Amino acid sequence: MKRVIASVTVATAALLVTAAPAQAAPAPADPVKALKSRLVAGQGVKFTELSTMKEEGKTEPYLKRTGSFQFGRAGIVASDISSKAATPVDPRIGQHNGMFAPGRTIRIGTTSYSQGGTYRDKMPSGKSWYKSPDGMTGDVAGWFSQLVNVAEPATLATLLKGAKQTRDTYTGTTTFGRLAKVSPWFRATLPLRSSDKTVVTFKLTVDRNRLPRQLTTSFPVTGIFDSAGWEGKTLSAETRYTGWGSRVSIKAPPANKVTTKLEDKDGLP
Repeated sequence: MKRVIASVTVATAALLVTAAPAQAAPAPADPVKALKSRLVAGQGVKFTELSTMKEEGKTEPYLKRTGSFQFGRAGIVASDISSKAATPVDPRIGQHNGMFAPGRTIRIGTTSYSQGGTYRDKMPSGKSWYKSPDGMTGDVAGWFSQLVNVAEPATLATLLKGAKQTRDTYTGTTTFGRLAKVSPWFRATLPLRSSDKTVVTFKLTVDRNRLPRQLTTSFPVTGIFDSAGWEGKTLSAETRYTGWGSRVSIKAPPANKVTTKLEDKDGLP
């Protein structure tokens, strides 16, 4: 009888061990390692964004953007970003009207396809996309949006180095110069700028998987334009990331809608 009981006990214990649910691997404590673990071909992340302009203590909404990044093993291989004015814009505002006009940029590798925005009145008949090898990530609207891309491991590492951490939030500063050294995204977004010494203040919050959830940055606009008209103005951008690991497939526009020539009616900005 004792042998029978012992056999039943051993068998039951073995069954319980086999039936026990597998424990999920703990999320990496380091956000950079967590990000690298999500760099899977065919997957990516989505984001929404609002930039604001501050002058003389008054803050105004500036631009809204939505988009997605597609990953490969080495990092971002494609992006698709749409932008528009955050508030209704007077069509008579002149030189900035093109920036505030709804626009979209698809970037695959280093080739950009731009629609609307500053190109809205420049397209030849029948064409709606302007193709630019080594093009920008978001047309001129990109200059006044989120310049810092924490979906790049090297960029994320640069921010976290020396940052102050409080639970899931990191705060600190970096500069245009540091970003230019490590970030292909930054260089393509802002190919020309007035000063690499421009200081960027940031606040980054990560989720329970240590992946970026929200990034807020701010910097003086004179870092882009060395002009008296921009003195005292500060641009801030708040970006929220969702769907890490979701399937993302970004493709070039139809070839018959693409042009590499513009009808420069009024002159590009």
